[in-house]
Order: sequence, then structure tokens, then C-alpha cells
Amino acid sequence: MEFRFTVLASGSTGNATVVQSGDKTVLVDAGHSLKKLEELMGSQGIAGHDIDAVLITHEHSDHIKGLNALARKYELPVYANEATWAALERHATHVPPERRVVMGTGEEVRFGSMAVRSYPISHDAAEPVGYTFTEDGYKLSLATDLGYVSDLVRRSIIDSDVLVLESNHDPEMLRMGRYPWNIKRRILSDVGHLSNEAAGEALCELMTDRTRRVYLAHLSLNHNMMDLARLTVNGVLEDRGHFFRKDEHPLRDTHPYEPTPWDQIKRKAL
Repeated sequence: MEFRFTVLASGSTGNATVVQSGDKTVLVDAGHSLKKLEELMGSQGIAGHDIDAVLITHEHSDHIKGLNALARKYELPVYANEATWAALERHATHVPPERRVVMGTGEEVRFGSMAVRSYPISHDAAEPVGYTFTEDGYKLSLATDLGYVSDLVRRSIIDSDVLVLESNHDPEMLRMGRYPWNIKRRILSDVGHLSNEAAGEALCELMTDRTRRVYLAHLSLNHNMMDLARLTVNGVLEDRGHFFRKDEHPLRDTHPYEPTPWDQIKRKAL
């Protein structure tokens, strides 16, 4: 049975990821307009009526911008924890009551043969979460908007076949940038975003022999560059003794306005 995913968009301008297994298709976050989401999905051969459910990580606009319109147009069930639902109401996101599903943090739900479990993350939102997807022993983990990688996050996402991990900013670019200091302080804090170096340090503990690919995600448009993110993360990995041949290097890019190719999740051959 096919178990695959595509990151439709990733970054402060909007976030959305599609995970498929068999005849089930799940969208994680809806951070672009309905028109843009339909365009991104269409480029990957997906229509709105193909989606079985939407999972929300937290209430920030770059994760829920198109949620109202998407859920209403396609009559989709939307999953979030109680605190996030309350925050969505405050943000004037009015998903019809019959479409709201409360998924407690740490709870597991199933879509066909695919199991989805949420886990708590550190970010300045009501009750933000990440998600892991498992099927037949294979594991995909989505981990962005992390102030830091806590022990619970580490236990939740370690030993993934494929990992989507935040590599948001270069601290020096951020400090030299135009943002007001209060915003810079927020991004650098334990409820902000993971830097390139912090992502590399986390990967030293998260990657196992099972890990095949790591997608660097949620890059800042103003305070990062993909080449810099890859170079920094790879430098940390090499400093800790992780060396890879060019043809098997695990780091992959994500983009703010275009999808990644479909990635079939397969465990490394023994």
C-alpha cells in the first residue's frame, strides 16, 4: 500500500502538507488562500474533494489562512485540540460546528491503515502540536514552529524514516535584520523558531540508521537561505561524525510557494 507525502508549501508565508495512504488523504495545515491551496494541490494531482480531513498544528495565520474557505467548500472535518479551537474562534476562524473534531494532544486517530498522533511543541500559540504518521512500521514526522526540541518532542519523532524539521533562521542574519527587537527576541526564544544550527544539533540525536531523508522546513524569507541552511546543518552533522556520500545525502529542500515532489516513505534496505 502506498504511503507518501508532499510539502505543498513551507515558510512564514504559508504552510501545508499532504499525507496519503491508500485511499486516504490528509492535509496538515491550510496556510494559504483557498485559491493558492487548490493550485498547489492541483499541481500534485489532488483536488479538494480528495481530502478526507484537515489537521491543524496551531492557530497562527500562516497555518490557517485558507481553513475557513477550504473546510466550507469541501465540507471537510477539521481536527485540532480544544485550546486551539478556542484560539481559532478568537481569530475569527469559524469552521461549522459539525465539521469540528477535537483531537487531544497526544491522542492517536486513524485514517484507514494510517495512524496519526499529535505531540506537544514549544511555540507561542495556545496549544501547538506536531504530528507523526505511521503505517506498517514506517514513520513520517512533521516538526516545525519549535522553540526548542524538548525531550518529549525528541521521543516522539526519533527513529523516523522521513522527518520534516524546522530550520528557520540564521541567528546573525536575524540579529542584523530589520525586525523590531521584540520580534527578534520572540523568534530566538524557547517559544520561537529553530535556528539552522539548532536543527543540526537536534538531527545528531534524531537521525538513526532508519532515517532516509530530512526535509529542512519553515525557512525564513528574510533571515535564511536554503543553501545556508543546508550548509550549516550539514556542518553540524559532520562535526559530530555524520558523513554521507553525495548520492545518499539525506537533506532535502522545501519551498514557500511550490510543492516538494511526492516522496514515498520507504525504510532503508538492510
